[in-house]
Amino acid sequence: MTSPRLWLIVPAAGIGKRMQAECPKQYLRINNRYILDLTLSRLLDSARFAGCMVALNAADHWWQDADASKDSRVQTCTGGAERGDSVLSALHALAEQVEDNDWVLVHDAARPCVHSDDLTRLVDTVLGHPVGGLLAAPVADTIKVADGTPPEVVKTMDRRQLWRALTPQMFRYSMLVDALEQALASGHPVTDESSAMEFSGNMPVLVEGRSDNIKITVPADLDLAGFILNRF
Repeated sequence: MTSPRLWLIVPAAGIGKRMQAECPKQYLRINNRYILDLTLSRLLDSARFAGCMVALNAADHWWQDADASKDSRVQTCTGGAERGDSVLSALHALAEQVEDNDWVLVHDAARPCVHSDDLTRLVDTVLGHPVGGLLAAPVADTIKVADGTPPEVVKTMDRRQLWRALTPQMFRYSMLVDALEQALASGHPVTDESSAMEFSGNMPVLVEGRSDNIKITVPADLDLAGFILNRF
């Protein structure tokens, strides 16, 4: 019996409205490279992936100019309206190539600052886990729960129990397909792959990752990501 392989999925079908840019945020440039190219190269050069599937918007006309479009390790498919739809589309597109027991790592297209050490630690930890897991960072700030207008503090959360979910998130192929299909069919919010796994009754393991594995969301994040990348 062959050992389970690693596969990479990067949902990149979003349009990034909060960036208020002329193109989706994954096609903005840092150090004269597309964010999506930076993300893919950091991951594909840091682990032995059997292959990679990128889910693109049906109207995407930038991909053809990306460096990754010429990479033989990378395939593409058409994504969906939401993240969960895009990830499920990518999983289905890989169906003829993967085994049920293979591991799938899902990573945000707009997280180019993932560190190779975190990726290695995630894989090493999750390979022995029955469910799978994700990179996460402990919450450092004090978190308040508020209600009303103007908002008034209802309570203060115990931050010792709070983590920020990062990516990659790593799960068995068949388990992730089943969890996403079940969650989406039920109308359950799928904010990440872990939320789908949790909805199906599984408990993913948290693997502590670097807090500078930021997701580019607003214009100010571009400069911060460039600063972080220049330090690696």
